[in-house]
Amino acid sequence: MNRLDADILKRLGKLPTSCVSDALDKLGLPGQVDGLRPMLNGATICGQAVTLLYLPVGPAGGTVGDFLHLAEAGDVICIDNRGRLDCTVWGNILTESAKAKGIAGTVIEGVNRDVGESREYGYPIWSRANHSRTGKDRVALEAVNVPIVLGHIRVDPGDVICADDSCVVVVPASRAADVLGVAEAIEAKEEAILKDIRAGVDLAEARRRHGYFVLQTPGA
Repeated sequence: MNRLDADILKRLGKLPTSCVSDALDKLGLPGQVDGLRPMLNGATICGQAVTLLYLPVGPAGGTVGDFLHLAEAGDVICIDNRGRLDCTVWGNILTESAKAKGIAGTVIEGVNRDVGESREYGYPIWSRANHSRTGKDRVALEAVNVPIVLGHIRVDPGDVICADDSCVVVVPASRAADVLGVAEAIEAKEEAILKDIRAGVDLAEARRRHGYFVLQTPGA
């Protein structure tokens, strides 16, 4: 994994996913993951992806694997379990271990269990839903730090994962600085609109002044 400058991650982490999403649109980049929801309301994360690919257990067998040693503090564990809703790939043991290691959070194309424990520990997880049935003997860890898919979005190892109550977005590591610059500009214009409104300016006029309707439009 190529490590990004810590300042880029810190500044991206201060932005709402809505601004990052608009910046991706402005740059013509896919990145908004549909349908994942937070298990811990109010949580926000921004870190580089450690990716895991799961497949159904085959004739040769296999296990759900051990992988936390691959991640550093601040990383985000991204698990592609092909959207399965019938068996989990994350539970309380992983939650406690990841929290102790300083991992920022976990994003799952699938489901997790032990949600109560995760909330108790204050560990952020985004997934399709919560369920109780174990993935052991049902799925096996096929590969680590390979390209995976969250929703319909490709995630490469080291890509930036930003997530909050609104959304999970994936920022390609190679374009992180570009996305940051555009997202910060969008946030500044939205703040300017709000400042005008608070000063008594009509909403339509405030939007016109700051180009609200084309903030996310490519080439505008």
